[in-house]
Amino acid sequence: MPKMKTSKTAAKRFSKTGTGKLRRLQQNRQHLFEKKPSTRTRRLDGMVAVHPGDAKKIKRLLAER
Repeated sequence: MPKMKTSKTAAKRFSKTGTGKLRRLQQNRQHLFEKKPSTRTRRLDGMVAVHPGDAKKIKRLLAER
């Protein structure tokens, strides 16, 4: 059985912490900042934890078993 390749799209979107948790950027913060309130852009800033129900799928995409 060949090795499983890392999904490069998933590798760009998710990062792993030192304790093994998965983190992601929040959505709705990519463009059109002029039309969004600055309070909303500040609230959406930073990383958040991945939902536990999605973590198993994402770990498989990152080829970490």
